[in-house]
Amino acid sequence: MELLRGVRVLSVEHYGAGPYGTQLLADLGADVIKVENPRSGGDISRSVGPYRLGDADSLFHQTFNRGKRSILLDLGDPDGRARFERLVRDADAVANNLRGDQPEKLGIRYADLTELKPSIVCAHLSAYGRGNSRERWPGYDYLMQAECGFLDLTGEPDGPPARFGLSMVDYMTGALLACGLLAAVLRARETGEGCDVDTALFDTALHQLSYPAVWFLNEHHRTRRLPRSSHPSIVPSQLFRTSDGWLFVMCQTPRFWQAFCAAIGREDLVADTRYRDAAGRLAHREELEEDIDLTLCTHTTRHWLDLLAGTVPVAPVQDVAQALANPFAREVGMLNVVEHPALEGGLTMLSSPIRVNGARGPNRRAPLLGEDDADLP
Repeated sequence: MELLRGVRVLSVEHYGAGPYGTQLLADLGADVIKVENPRSGGDISRSVGPYRLGDADSLFHQTFNRGKRSILLDLGDPDGRARFERLVRDADAVANNLRGDQPEKLGIRYADLTELKPSIVCAHLSAYGRGNSRERWPGYDYLMQAECGFLDLTGEPDGPPARFGLSMVDYMTGALLACGLLAAVLRARETGEGCDVDTALFDTALHQLSYPAVWFLNEHHRTRRLPRSSHPSIVPSQLFRTSDGWLFVMCQTPRFWQAFCAAIGREDLVADTRYRDAAGRLAHREELEEDIDLTLCTHTTRHWLDLLAGTVPVAPVQDVAQALANPFAREVGMLNVVEHPALEGGLTMLSSPIRVNGARGPNRRAPLLGEDDADLP
C-alpha cells in the first residue's frame, strides 16, 4: 500500500542525509523528483566509488535514491528556473540538503515560492541550520559526532575517541526531514498555507545526546565510556566474551537478571548479597563481570544463544557479512533484488524498514541521470 500516493516532492539533493530522508518518502509511495544540475553531472553520489554502475551511477547512489525520478535542471539558468517553477505548481514540497546559505541564493525558500503556490512546503536540511553564524559552514556527520560528544562516549575507556561505524547522524537527520515535511504538508492541505521546515545535522546530533544531556544539565553528571560498551547505570548490560567471540547481554529488569542466571546455571549470583538488587550490581560491577566471565568463556556464542535467545535480551556480535547472511533478515523480507540495466542478474538491495498491513513496499532502483526528463513538463 502506497500511503503517500499523490504526494509530490521536488528535491534539490545530493550525497546522503537528504536523499536518505526523501527515499523514505519514496518508499511510502511519494513521487520524489531529484532535481539534478547538468553542469555538475548530477548528484555527486553518482560518482562515489569504489563500485560504479556505468558513467553516472554507483552502488552508493543506488543506496539512497531508490524509487525516485530524475530530471536535469539548472536553477541558475532562466529556462531551468522557469521549468522548476512549473513543477512547483504541481508539487506539495520542495526539499533540499544544501549549505545553510544556499536556499536563499537559489530561491527555494517559502518566501521565494509562496506566490507560485501558497501551500508549498519548503524543507531544508543543512549542517548547522539557516539564519545563524554558521549557516555558510560546510559540515558532515563525523564532525557532528565529534563536536556533540558522541566520539567522547564511544570506544573503550583507555582508547582514543571513536566515531560510530555508520553515519547515523546523517540518517537520523534525514528521517527528521521526512517527518517535518510530512507534518507541514498535512497542515498545508488543511489550511492552504505552506511554510519552511528546517533540520540540521548539529541540532539532531545534540538532541540525540538524550538522557546523558539531561543528566548533566540537571545533576552535572558526566557520562563516561565504560569497558565492553557497558550501560552507564544497569549491570549486566554489556559485552561478554565467549569461547569463540562476543555476546551482548542486557538484563534491564530484575526478571531478566534472574532468568539469565538460571539459564547459565549461576543461581548463586542471584543469592549473592552483593548482587541482590540493581544498586548492588552497579556498585559491584567489576566483581560481577568477573563472575559472569568465568561461566560464559567456557562455551561458544552459539551455545549461549541456544540457551538464552527469546528468554533474555541477547545478541551475537557479528560482522557485516554475518549480519546480511542472518536467516532472520530474509525471513522478515529485509533483502530483495531489483532490476538494473547495468546488471544482468539484478541489484540486491535492502528493503524499506516500514511495513504497511504487514507488507513492505516494492523496491525500485534509483533513476539514471535525467531518466525522467521526457515525462515532466
